Amino acid sequence: RLRKEVEKKADEPKISDFNLHICSYNNFPTAAGLASSASGFAALVSSVAALYKLPATPSQLSLISRQGSGSACRSLFGGFVAWEMGEKADGTDSFAVEVAPKDHWPEMHALICVVSDDKKGTSSTSGMQRTVETSALLQHRIKHVVPQRMADIKKAILAKDFDTFAKITMQDSNQFHAVALDTDPPIFYMNDVSRTIIALIVELNRASVAAGGKIKAAYTYDAGPNAVIYAPEGNLKEIINLIVTYFPQADPFKDPFKMFATGQEEPGKLPLPAGFNEAVAKKFEVGSVKGLIHTRVGDGPRVLDDSEALLDASGMPKTLA
Repeated sequence: RLRKEVEKKADEPKISDFNLHICSYNNFPTAAGLASSASGFAALVSSVAALYKLPATPSQLSLISRQGSGSACRSLFGGFVAWEMGEKADGTDSFAVEVAPKDHWPEMHALICVVSDDKKGTSSTSGMQRTVETSALLQHRIKHVVPQRMADIKKAILAKDFDTFAKITMQDSNQFHAVALDTDPPIFYMNDVSRTIIALIVELNRASVAAGGKIKAAYTYDAGPNAVIYAPEGNLKEIINLIVTYFPQADPFKDPFKMFATGQEEPGKLPLPAGFNEAVAKKFEVGSVKGLIHTRVGDGPRVLDDSEALLDASGMPKTLA
């Protein structure tokens, strides 16, 4: 429909009635609570919009992408993004907006702990539908908690206030999973490894504050067992070493930001922070955390050149699953 409107107003090829051949590839575990559906639907909507030359803003496109995956609306932007709840019954004012661009807070980094790449027993969509139907805590959260937290965390991002950002992030993650437990029947997204990562970050922060410092890291979990740990870049070396100490890796840590001196320092072999209570958790077997991904705030969807196309000249996928 949107493409037909473009064709009426401009001298563009009449392609709105053509079928589309779509090939999608994701390098993240699928349906494991790592936003694979969000990135996939955002890429799909963005690609079709670029092909059709639609005069639509990312916020307008987010209205479409969230019909496939709610979180996909946030993936239409880069940087820090908020999904506005809206008030209209038809949902037309429920869309994504940029809070700050990616270069606003470049020191903000993230460590993704892939606890499980297995498909979840309860999908995000079906789980949330069940939660909406049965959880009294969710209604309290929607009415009394989320609006204030949204306002507060936007202020924290704009002010680059990591202490406030971290507290809200962890509190909201905890409450999200409390709501999952309040669902009937309850939904268990996290496992023992997930909870141990929480214990490690809580103890890291406790030791830092007790020594007169600040909060060093914030954990958060989506609808799955995999952890995302946010922290200022200067704290990531310590955090990576902590996680690998308790969760030895089968493969060497890929160090994209060169945190560790090559040949001299090895994650998991360095001393833990002063004052850290090592008895807070047991050390797990190799592979309990399947992988670590060190990244930072990035940009949104972008059009790639032909060398990175997923389809060949005949329109067939270059790689078949």
